[in-house]
Order: sequence, then C-alpha cells, then structure tokens
Amino acid sequence: MEVNSAAANTTSAASQSQTKLAQDFDQFLTLLTTQLQFQDPLDPLDSNQFTEQLVSFTQVEQTITTNKNLERMISQTKTAAMSNAVGYLGTEVTIETDRAGLRNGTAKWEYGLETNAEEVKLTVQDASGKVIDEVFGPNKAGLHDFIWDAPADTPDGIYQLTISAETIDGTEIQAAIFSKGTVEAIEILDGDAHLSVNGILTAAGNIQAVKPNKPVAEVAS
Repeated sequence: MEVNSAAANTTSAASQSQTKLAQDFDQFLTLLTTQLQFQDPLDPLDSNQFTEQLVSFTQVEQTITTNKNLERMISQTKTAAMSNAVGYLGTEVTIETDRAGLRNGTAKWEYGLETNAEEVKLTVQDASGKVIDEVFGPNKAGLHDFIWDAPADTPDGIYQLTISAETIDGTEIQAAIFSKGTVEAIEILDGDAHLSVNGILTAAGNIQAVKPNKPVAEVAS
C-alpha cells in the first residue's frame, strides 16, 4: 500500500520569482542612488524613467502574488484529491480497460456482449503480444466474469485480453472489456488522483464499480 504525491519538495516557482524580483529591486535602488549622487545638476535625470521602472516592478510583484495564490489553490486541490482517493485503498475496483494485473497466478476481467454469440473466444497476451492462453467463455448477451488462472510459472505482470465473438451467421459482435483488481497505491499526477490497480495506473474517474476486498492492513502485508 502506498500513497505518493507528485508535488516536489522544492521552493515554488512563484517564490523563486519573488526572491529574484527582490534582488533586482535592490540592484535598481542601488543604481538609482548612485545615479542621483553623481547626476549633473544642470542636466538632472528624468524622473519619468524612475516612475515607469517602479510601476513595472509593482506589476511584476502583483503577477507573482497571483501565481502564489494559484499555486496554493492547486496544492489544496491535490490534497483534497488525495484525501478522497484514500478510501479506495484495499478495495477491489472495476475499470474500463482490456489490461489486467496478474497477482498470485490470477487475473480478473469482465466482458459484456451486445447480443448472444455462437461462441466467444478469450485470448490472453503478455506485454510483448505473445499469446499465453486461449479459452472459450459464456456466449449469452450481458456481462460475464472471466477469472483467469494463468498457466504454472506465469510471472506476475500486466496482461491483455482480446475477445472474438460472432453470431451464428458470422456477424461480429462488439464486446466491452473491463478489468478488476485491488487498489494498491495512490499517486497524484497533474493534480488528479490516480490509482494503481494490480499495477495498472488509472485515474479515479475511470472506476466503474467498487467492492470491499480485504482490510487495508491485510493488503499491506
């Protein structure tokens, strides 16, 4: 079980810009003081130039302040997304993907048929596209669970399911494929909570169903 955040433990971009602005402003004041000390009384410096530069510094400072507020809001959004996703840890979820993670020799899918089929062939492939197993599944219209017991010595990892189904007259039937797995970890990517489901990283919004599985303490063991 893991809870990770993509937020870096470094100074924010807005804070770095504010530090740089302060340094530039100090240099500006030093140069201005020096120019005033050595200006020609008969040809004094144009005060409009100073005013324009001061206005520019003020505008930049306001922009940096706005950026800092945005960074704070984004950080709060990430924290809220993480808090909302923690409840998924240790549960079994269903996600819309043809890939499933093999754990302890078992992977779980669910598929749906639009209509009855003459036969349904289920093909499982590894990440390289190699066919690992082929079986026949239920052929009636509706949703069906497919719990794959992998051949002996099949390593844990991500496997893909493809379905071939046709009516009795040879018309191809479209099949929706989902996978099931336990939420093992949570990560925040670009402000959105992503769940690691048996090794598959997916956005929380892709979850189709949730079912209590094992207590979180057992999942971590």
